[in-house]
Amino acid sequence: MEIHGFNKTTLLDYPGHLASTIFLGGCNFRCPFCHNSSLVLNPTGQPTIPEEEVLRILNKRKGVLEGVCITGGEPTIYSGLPQFIDKVKNIGLKVKLDTNGQNPKILKDLVANGSIDYVAMDIKNSKEKYSLSIGIPNFDTTRVSESVSYLLSSTIDYEFRTTVVKEHHTTEDFVSISKWIQGAKAYYLQAYRDSDDILSPGLTGYSKKELLSFAEVVKPYVMEIGIRGIDS
Repeated sequence: MEIHGFNKTTLLDYPGHLASTIFLGGCNFRCPFCHNSSLVLNPTGQPTIPEEEVLRILNKRKGVLEGVCITGGEPTIYSGLPQFIDKVKNIGLKVKLDTNGQNPKILKDLVANGSIDYVAMDIKNSKEKYSLSIGIPNFDTTRVSESVSYLLSSTIDYEFRTTVVKEHHTTEDFVSISKWIQGAKAYYLQAYRDSDDILSPGLTGYSKKELLSFAEVVKPYVMEIGIRGIDS
């Protein structure tokens, strides 16, 4: 596994659990608002952390930690992901997987094998504007939709989430997304924030009031709706 980042302790990345976060490099999307662009565009140019070192630290902290969040980039592009997760599970930790949903077979296999305990899947935009928000022209959303449908019918704990960007998202998009994920256990709107590692700088975020208005649009369609990443 190409591990390029390791946050030993977080209360934010795995809801309800004290966890560590592991960052993998590389991605099959090119989202303009991605805040880990160096991991996406140039993973081989980033420092790496040996897998054995990460597992050693996790094992040492297993009496304190409850889980591990595996994020990216996009973790499911790695063929060795299931084997790595098994090593984490053998330590006795829960595993949360962050994914864009483009590899539904891997997602299904991990759930079926009991390898993961929680899934956070990004919904980049409405189906009609997916290409815009993942940076791939004429993108076919079939496999993403397969992952959505699978999670909606699965018993695993999961959430859907969207990073909300003024240049990408409108009320009409959230009407469309709401119908797409209708019945979802949880859906979160994440405030966009600029940083030095944004793939396409110059984008802007919405205010808390505006995000709340989008949440009201979504509310009738999902079991839980929330906003993250903004205080005022």
